[in-house]
Amino acid sequence: MSTTRPYSPGDRDPEPGVEPGGEAEVSTARQARRLSFEGESGVVPLARDFTRQALYAWGWLPAASADRRAVAEDVLLVVSELVTNACLHADGPDQLWISCDNKVIRVEVSDRGTGQPAPRTPHRAGRPGGHGMFIVQRLCLDWGVVRAPGLTGKTVWAELGAPA
Repeated sequence: MSTTRPYSPGDRDPEPGVEPGGEAEVSTARQARRLSFEGESGVVPLARDFTRQALYAWGWLPAASADRRAVAEDVLLVVSELVTNACLHADGPDQLWISCDNKVIRVEVSDRGTGQPAPRTPHRAGRPGGHGMFIVQRLCLDWGVVRAPGLTGKTVWAELGAPA
């Protein structure tokens, strides 16, 4: 179930503890990574590969159980859906941010689009397309959209439960 609550100020402070690491930045204070899509092509597979590498680095993969494997696959699917939506509806993503603690993994995709993502209502399972936000809503603990005042664009975020 999603409340689609906006991202609370102070929920995440992306700058402290983040050290440069090539295209991706890796946090030493907690488990967090950021990827810029500037000048990149093939951003959906790039985002999935980046996320998979983070999951390996954080010990989520290789999965020791079917439940842990399912959670990792859900994270990869949510990343794919959010990045694909940015490609289809917002001229592509600007950045992917992934962070996790022992309970929650948070995925954020920023873009310059003005649209408001929402699950298609009513959801029609037999029709092609239009399932991305429905999938995100079903797999995630919560998700929402944040807009910075006075700036074009948005950040779509989603939170999934960490594996037990």
